[in-house]
Amino acid sequence: MHNNLLFLSSSVIILSLLLAACGGAANGPSAADLAATQQSLESTQQALNAQAAQPSNTPEPPVAEAATQEPAQDAATEAPVSQDEAYYTEEFSSPPQNWTYDLYQGDEQDFDLYTEGDKLVFDIQGANVWSYYLYDSYTYTDARVDFRAENLGNNNNNVSLICRYNSRGWYEFNVANNGLYWIYRYDYDTNEFTLLYNGGVANLKTGKDTNDYTMICEGDRLTLGVNGTEIRTVEDSRFDEGQLGISVSSFDDTPVLVEVDYVTISVP
Repeated sequence: MHNNLLFLSSSVIILSLLLAACGGAANGPSAADLAATQQSLESTQQALNAQAAQPSNTPEPPVAEAATQEPAQDAATEAPVSQDEAYYTEEFSSPPQNWTYDLYQGDEQDFDLYTEGDKLVFDIQGANVWSYYLYDSYTYTDARVDFRAENLGNNNNNVSLICRYNSRGWYEFNVANNGLYWIYRYDYDTNEFTLLYNGGVANLKTGKDTNDYTMICEGDRLTLGVNGTEIRTVEDSRFDEGQLGISVSSFDDTPVLVEVDYVTISVP
């Protein structure tokens, strides 16, 4: 655009000089023709000057906006974590929601189960009450259960461990507070307890005292332990999976008051 303006300006000046030099010479252009040409060039010059004064209509290149990127989802928060665990320790700071009791024998009015002072309390006021407390969240093939219980009542009761509790029956390890023990298999079909072994526990703390109990169900091997000592292992293949649990039962003498400090479920 600037080059065109310079060229037209130069042309107007040269034409003016020609008009002055030729002044009506017979062999040159007529004055009228030169005047018309000069007027045309001046009009073009004025039009170009006006165009140059106008702002450019060329659009500015668009400014690219930065792309918005969604934050990546943390893999650890993709799914809620279940509060139930296959292997853990229950310390009974509050009533657990994933355990339920089953009263196999006795009157509901003679039995109470509650938590108090971070303990699970079996409070039995009637004779021959058999109460089972089962972990509902999982069924197990092989597992180990450890728990600590303190006897605060009568010196004649059972503290028990249960494994492979299912619709056909279960295995039961009973340790009486007088030092005797029994290992049973219960079958729903016959409604009978089959004795697998029984004997005495030399290292049991009898009377009002605290003991640690262990049960291991692994394959066909069923093991009872008391206070860190293996008492007896028997073999049976009737049941291969089911729930785990503990139990406290009364005989003829009452009341029975047993506090459970914790229950630990682990890999055998």
